Amino acid sequence: MIYITGDTHGDFSRFEDFCRENDTSKDDIMIILGDAGLNFYLDRRDDRRKEYVEKLPLTFFCIHGNHEQRPFAISSYKMKEFHGGTVWYEEEYPDILFAKDGEIYDFDGYECIVIGGAYSVDKNMRLLYDYPWFANEQPSKEIKKYVESQLEKRDYKIDVVLSHTCPLDYQPVDMFLSGIDQSTVDSSTEEWLSEIEYELDYKKWYCGHYHIERRLYNVQMMFESIEKFTVT
Repeated sequence: MIYITGDTHGDFSRFEDFCRENDTSKDDIMIILGDAGLNFYLDRRDDRRKEYVEKLPLTFFCIHGNHEQRPFAISSYKMKEFHGGTVWYEEEYPDILFAKDGEIYDFDGYECIVIGGAYSVDKNMRLLYDYPWFANEQPSKEIKKYVESQLEKRDYKIDVVLSHTCPLDYQPVDMFLSGIDQSTVDSSTEEWLSEIEYELDYKKWYCGHYHIERRLYNVQMMFESIEKFTVT
């Protein structure tokens, strides 16, 4: 089975009951729509989390969020093929996989493109208090070019988009934090995703980031719920 859920931020406790109730195994895949929280502190604290997650009877497929370091910037990560696309992994934790932005994976016969990253609205607070913040949180020009080239090869037709944030027009503005001056927020990633969404012929778009459960047309935002991966 292939399952999907939203941000975890290092808290994987909700999977214990889920795995037991669904009798899962390492053959089952859990897609996390960003901010897994496993490359956050970049020290032993991350290792302890990974040791716990690796013991769960699931294979985790993680999209890049904004509150975590990109695997290519961590020396312990290697690359391999998984479901038709390239993923990052560590030999000590072979069942914790991180998707490469722009890669297209085959899940249940559907072509799924991954587009991770977003802007951290709490960036200034994190910098002020010396809390982890990652300058490469948003997709770079190179990543954007690769995503676009992948879609161009398919005439902008894809079954599923798996992203962290969403296209600009789908942002849940009613859920924005009142203490954040929105004029200071960099929405360039969402604007770029809107350009893609406008041109794209797709069946389903999954995203996380906003800590909300909501569906607008074919765009589904997820947080703590766990569902079977589907294009309907």
